[in-house]
Amino acid sequence: MRIVLPYAGIVLLVGPSNSGKTTLLKKWQAEGLISESEVVSSDQFRILVSDKEFIDWANRPKEAADILFDEYSQISKEAFDMMDKMIQARCRLNKLTFVDATHLQPDDRKRYIAMARENHVPIISIVLDVPEKVLLERDEKRDQPRGKRRIKQQFQVFTREKRFMKKEGIRSLYFLKDIEGLELTRRSNPLEIEADGGIDIIGDIHGCYDEMIELLAKLGYKKDNDDFYRHPEGRKFLSIGDVMSRGPESLKTMMFFYRHVENGLAYMIDSNHGWKIARWLDGKKVTLAHGDEKVEQEFVQYEQEHGSEKAEEWKSKLKDFLLDAPSHYILKKNCIPSVVCAHAGIKDEYIGKQSRDVSDFSRYGDTDGFDEKGKPVRKDWFIGHKTSQLIVWGHDPKPQPLKINQTLNIDQGVVFGGKLTAFRYPESQIVSVQAKEDYSGAPENPLVEWEKKRLNQPNIGNFLNGYTVLTEEFGEIFVPGETVKPAIDAVSHHTIPIEQLIYIPPTMSPTPEPSSLETFLEHPLEAIQYYRSHGVDRMVAEKKHMGSRGILLLFKDEAVAKKYVGNVTLGVIYTRGGRRFFDKELEKEIVRKLTDDLHKHDYFSEHETDFVLLDAEIMPWNLKAKELISKQYAHVAENAIMDRSFMQEKLAQAAETNEALTPWLDEYNEKLLNAKEFAEVFQRYCWDVICLDDIQIAPFHVLAHSNRTFFDETHEWHMKMNHQFATCSSLFVATEYKVITDSSSEAEVIKWWEEMTREGHEGIVIKPEHYIARSKGKLLQPAIKVRGSKYLKIIYGMDYLKPENLKRLKKRNTGKKQKLALKEFALGIEGIRRFVNGESIERVHECVLATLAMEQDPVDPRL
Repeated sequence: MRIVLPYAGIVLLVGPSNSGKTTLLKKWQAEGLISESEVVSSDQFRILVSDKEFIDWANRPKEAADILFDEYSQISKEAFDMMDKMIQARCRLNKLTFVDATHLQPDDRKRYIAMARENHVPIISIVLDVPEKVLLERDEKRDQPRGKRRIKQQFQVFTREKRFMKKEGIRSLYFLKDIEGLELTRRSNPLEIEADGGIDIIGDIHGCYDEMIELLAKLGYKKDNDDFYRHPEGRKFLSIGDVMSRGPESLKTMMFFYRHVENGLAYMIDSNHGWKIARWLDGKKVTLAHGDEKVEQEFVQYEQEHGSEKAEEWKSKLKDFLLDAPSHYILKKNCIPSVVCAHAGIKDEYIGKQSRDVSDFSRYGDTDGFDEKGKPVRKDWFIGHKTSQLIVWGHDPKPQPLKINQTLNIDQGVVFGGKLTAFRYPESQIVSVQAKEDYSGAPENPLVEWEKKRLNQPNIGNFLNGYTVLTEEFGEIFVPGETVKPAIDAVSHHTIPIEQLIYIPPTMSPTPEPSSLETFLEHPLEAIQYYRSHGVDRMVAEKKHMGSRGILLLFKDEAVAKKYVGNVTLGVIYTRGGRRFFDKELEKEIVRKLTDDLHKHDYFSEHETDFVLLDAEIMPWNLKAKELISKQYAHVAENAIMDRSFMQEKLAQAAETNEALTPWLDEYNEKLLNAKEFAEVFQRYCWDVICLDDIQIAPFHVLAHSNRTFFDETHEWHMKMNHQFATCSSLFVATEYKVITDSSSEAEVIKWWEEMTREGHEGIVIKPEHYIARSKGKLLQPAIKVRGSKYLKIIYGMDYLKPENLKRLKKRNTGKKQKLALKEFALGIEGIRRFVNGESIERVHECVLATLAMEQDPVDPRL
């Protein structure tokens, strides 16, 4: 007899004691067919919980027998409880488990049937049907016989129960008279695909045959003489489901996939439309609607053209093809399961498993009843995804591929006039083709509806009491209600319209450790060492402009802006707090000049973009810090110089006749110098703005275009773009930078920093080579500012370098600032990605609001 074992699940050994269950399993272990860890037995767990395998209560006085039986029963209960927990764990992990126990009582078997169903794994049973005589003979030869009475009782129960086993819901039962001559076959997981050669995952096609062929050609597939599409590199393509319905050529598309799957060139998974068509082809009573009726119409036409016999042949083939389509596939690279493909999504605990629940969820996703139009209300199943595996899905049309929490939606609504999208694995590239038209004829186009709702105002109630933002770079970031409320107040009264407020730049941390040099609080050595200690050998050092942070969103023309922000505008410039940087009229003038200058250099057409989003420093400093400078710095400097000059003069006169006052005079000479340097530092960054060209804008990050973000580029690339912008407009200025690669370039950067800070410039910013840098999976600081000694006088006070002050300041704790910088960095990236992907304003706004809320959390403002 040939026994076929499933990839995972439960294998119940059934039979009285001495029927050979343990012997059979040990034989298979010795032959290397199963492993020791796959077998659990009741005897094994009795020993584990009690140190006893068997208690013989037979042939004992009644009182003793009752006591021993009670003990045995208690041990068995604990043993089976522990054993069941072990089996449950293996089921959850999708492992195969052989359960070695008698399983004579129906409740015992039902317990494991329920366990298998609960964990979405199959269950089979191997029943050893051995004559009573043989059982008794074997018992006499055991070291610890079970006793004739017990064996006979078990055999009677077995004889009664074996008639009912086939009706209990166990997938396969194998009845064995003996264990000789058995052939054991182990199945591999049919849901796993080795994808080292490359797989192209295609979104919902819906009968858009021409677009599918165009996409395959764009992916590099070529048609051979037998009308098969093959890739020269051996790649295969995989449909995410819904290859039919709604569109113009469903039958042709289904036939295409049937031929390619049958010949090992492609894969296709189950889907809601595929399942309905399969049941219709199988003669089930289903209502063909929502585009499924077009499939029936195509079959009628096919029958008219090719005859009923040919039509029935294809109906039979496609019925079996669709019914056999798996609920999902797992793509493996180097034997590691990396990508999961499911039509409408999948729960983590369902991955790699097969059951009715798994199939239903994969077809329809997570739903919560129906709306007033009878359409299912879809829930965000992807919020519950916790593993690092990427789940690629479709079913729910989005204007752009939507990546949320390691899930990627690639249904871009080709049948509704959108795009047909493919995700290339393992390259992680998106390839799309535009639909030739809207084929659906649907009164409500989901892409149009999505676009209409995209700019809807957010529901403040979703944020008021605190909320969590799921970011790709940092994971979940919780924003407590007490910081959200003041941030909402700021957005409600002070910031630019939230449709245009798409990014708030992160705070920047100084060096994690103070300078080890005696006369410095901050020094480049510590910043460089921070990155080197985390495996970053190449860094970029940029001169830090002393201005105010500004975000520039510039559109190529006023009309195109309406698509992205809902109103006619050329752009906006705003502060780190989300407020308008300039007054409206000056902003219009600056934005007009910048966009005109960019057009003169063909920037928008060259980069095929509708907008550019820039992170920049805007100078002079007094543009935004005028009140701070006049009321704080200038006032303090003026009074300090006056007071210290007066004291210095008096001490100088007195010291002429009293040498004991000389140290005090020296101290005041130094204090006066500190006060003058304090005044020079902030004045260096201030000048009168008479015309536009008195304004300087230094863009140091090109954050996004309408077709992509630039977080995959190096900081050196961003600096080269800075220099390119400086050639486009007189308002843009270039930023000096140097690249650190070795000890020589490191020394050059330190010398450069020393020279510029000695002259009173603020300092430099040191960044890792890559925009997003990690070490051992953890996000690194995106940038570290290293400020000069003179500049720090306006931060920590003009006398901060006195030894006693510097010693105290070197104990400063930057931990909270660093953590805040990382969270805000991740939130900023997440918000921009959502905006570029065409997500709703609410989804973008939750990132912006979270960053503004983070700024409400008190952190030492001097850091």
